[in-house]
Amino acid sequence: MNSPVQQIKERLSIEEIVSSYIKLEKAGANLKAKCPFHNEKTPSFFVSPERGNYYCFGCGAKGDIFTFVEEFEGLDFKGALKILADRAGVSLAQYSREKEGGKEKLYKIMEEATKFFEKNLVADKSVSEYLKTRGLEDKTIKDFRIGFIKEDWRLLYSHLKEIGFTDEEIERAGLVKRTEKGIYDRFRGRIIFPISDSIGRIIAFSGRIFSAQGGSASGGEDSNYEQAKYLNSPDTPIFSKSAVLYGLDKAKESIRKNNFSVLVEGQMDLILSHQAGYKNTIASSGTALSDSTMAKENAVSNLELVRRLSNNIVLAFDADRAGFNASNRAAKIALSLGMDVKVVSMPEGIDPADLISKSGSSAWRQVIKDSKHIIEFLLDKALKSVEDERKIGREIKEKILPYVDALESSIEKTYFLKKISDMSSIPVSALKDDLEKIKKDLAYERKETEETKETEDKLFRKDYIERRLLGIVLWQGSLADGKKPGIDVSKIMAEMADVLNIEEDKLLDKFKEEKEDLIFEAEVFYDGKVDLEKDAKELLDNFREEHFREELGRKMKELRMAEEKKDYEKSSLILQECQIINNKIQDIKNGRFKKYS
Repeated sequence: MNSPVQQIKERLSIEEIVSSYIKLEKAGANLKAKCPFHNEKTPSFFVSPERGNYYCFGCGAKGDIFTFVEEFEGLDFKGALKILADRAGVSLAQYSREKEGGKEKLYKIMEEATKFFEKNLVADKSVSEYLKTRGLEDKTIKDFRIGFIKEDWRLLYSHLKEIGFTDEEIERAGLVKRTEKGIYDRFRGRIIFPISDSIGRIIAFSGRIFSAQGGSASGGEDSNYEQAKYLNSPDTPIFSKSAVLYGLDKAKESIRKNNFSVLVEGQMDLILSHQAGYKNTIASSGTALSDSTMAKENAVSNLELVRRLSNNIVLAFDADRAGFNASNRAAKIALSLGMDVKVVSMPEGIDPADLISKSGSSAWRQVIKDSKHIIEFLLDKALKSVEDERKIGREIKEKILPYVDALESSIEKTYFLKKISDMSSIPVSALKDDLEKIKKDLAYERKETEETKETEDKLFRKDYIERRLLGIVLWQGSLADGKKPGIDVSKIMAEMADVLNIEEDKLLDKFKEEKEDLIFEAEVFYDGKVDLEKDAKELLDNFREEHFREELGRKMKELRMAEEKKDYEKSSLILQECQIINNKIQDIKNGRFKKYS
């Protein structure tokens, strides 16, 4: 019988899956689009229905329906498998109870903790009543799985121990802290907001202190605890703060459909916005915005995931200084990712949750409708706040022109320079002069950012291929007696070690805690009628290509440093080395191009 992966591929075409995320156009026997994995003006992303895979000639992204969903959604293999299996109507029952890896245990712990928090909320009427006074309906509380935990040192810990989880597993999930006096709950006396990944698996929590319980914890084992209005899960093997946004799992379809997202700060802001009909709202609370395309352990960063759904974003943070600063930071990150950024002007002292609960959904709809481009928003604020006209020029140069410089379109830059000139009475020529100075000042920083992003993308894809290869090796090496491996395990290990220039026994060090997960992935993916030897060979070729790309990136950085020091002899030698590496990469790309032409 074919594996679930083969069954899914038989029922779902690459065209069907990719076109449900991005718009595809015909290109002969293939299809093309602008790559969702990097910013580009002309399409270089090709899909081959015949081969069942895709390739981007711009950034090197490649793979099948599984790799596409993994990379687009920022998921692991199991997450992508669940999405595609549900869509194809393929049962995973025979695999769900086998070889449970470390991460799978953590997902189970988080689910059990969520159920426990939900039951506690139902049992405590004061918390339910408080949430209703904030404007939340019963259905909303249930949909977002909001929970509660009483003020008790080990309430959750005792419950999880009773149902069979170990101290180590509970600690790895970020639910407890360990001290000399023992283990105690991280969350106590708090309303709990579960944070999910993009397919709805609970991966973290954010807890708001509930003052009706008589305040916060009274020092003792955790003296800083009472200071925190909000307490969030730490980074864990299944949660990276910069790789997820609160509510994205519920918002992604609406973001795609409406072609814009609304970013708020707090959980209550998000929940009430969804309840008011704006289901394309996401929140940064409990997470951390990343100014990179990648987050911890090569996970795709949160705003990069949002950009892939829509290039348009509306920021709706509080009107106070903290909200303004947070809005500026979010805007800079979004602009650096090539997004179109608008900002909502909130009334002083009012956050989105207050506005919706006190003035209704129509007021919320209106402020979103009246949102302005970040440059217009900042310009209005500068002109209103600076009374001395002589200081306006400095304010515009320091706080607004860097945003103009971040714009990709020359037409947009010209438009905003004229608008700034018209509103401030500063000549366009003077603004252009200052913009050129800013451009030079930021050139080095921009180059560093671009090189970092390029390196991160390469590392992400190289790690993905490395995982898949080592999964095959571990799976084939663990076959029961009498079953003959379909590949030469020792040969693959030797070739991988040779590429990385390390000893073979060091290959598995990076993934030693994920051994069972890797075996599961390989078994589900390749079990059945699959030419394993052929696939392993192709993966090895891809692994070499990504290694060459990584090596080229390092050499290009060395070249830039040598040129800055005017060491022309060294520059010439490095340039020759770069050319040799580039020729190797080009040979691989040319071979791939023939398949798509």
